[in-house]
Amino acid sequence: MPNFIRLIIAFAILGAAITLMVFGYWGWGVPLVFVAILVAITFFFNENMLVAQYFLRKENMDKAKLWLNKIKNYETQLVSAQHGYYHLLIGLIESRKAPLQSEKYFKKAISLGMTMEHNVALAKLSLAGIAMAKRNKREATLYLQEAKKADKNKLLADQIKMMKDQMGQMDRTVQQTRGYKR
Repeated sequence: MPNFIRLIIAFAILGAAITLMVFGYWGWGVPLVFVAILVAITFFFNENMLVAQYFLRKENMDKAKLWLNKIKNYETQLVSAQHGYYHLLIGLIESRKAPLQSEKYFKKAISLGMTMEHNVALAKLSLAGIAMAKRNKREATLYLQEAKKADKNKLLADQIKMMKDQMGQMDRTVQQTRGYKR
């Protein structure tokens, strides 16, 4: 359903609720106000993405992907502010199956932009992990620094620290390997 139709429906329900309350039917008017608010919220937050996020938190990737696949054309079905989040969710799902294939989704999410800084930090942290898997320490370090800068509320501080520790172990392993070859 196109987004503007949702707003029209929300305002129509709100108008009906106000009309009912004016004529004294408060028992029907008040619940309709809540229904109007619920319909208006779906304008800003796509219900398929909300359900997919729920299944991601429950680590049920198959159901999360199923709900995201219900969005056929994200450019028309989602508000432009949600485009980055759509790619972030796909990247998180793909990172469980094929981590190196998810890189393009995280980069697209960052390029489209996201309003919440901790989501930008999550995307950059994921890109740092992919760069580490590719043995590209310079790129991984850059993404880790950007993730740390974007994580203003320190929600991902433990994960960033753990990844830095893994990079340090990787460096020590490389140095030991070089030492044995000499």
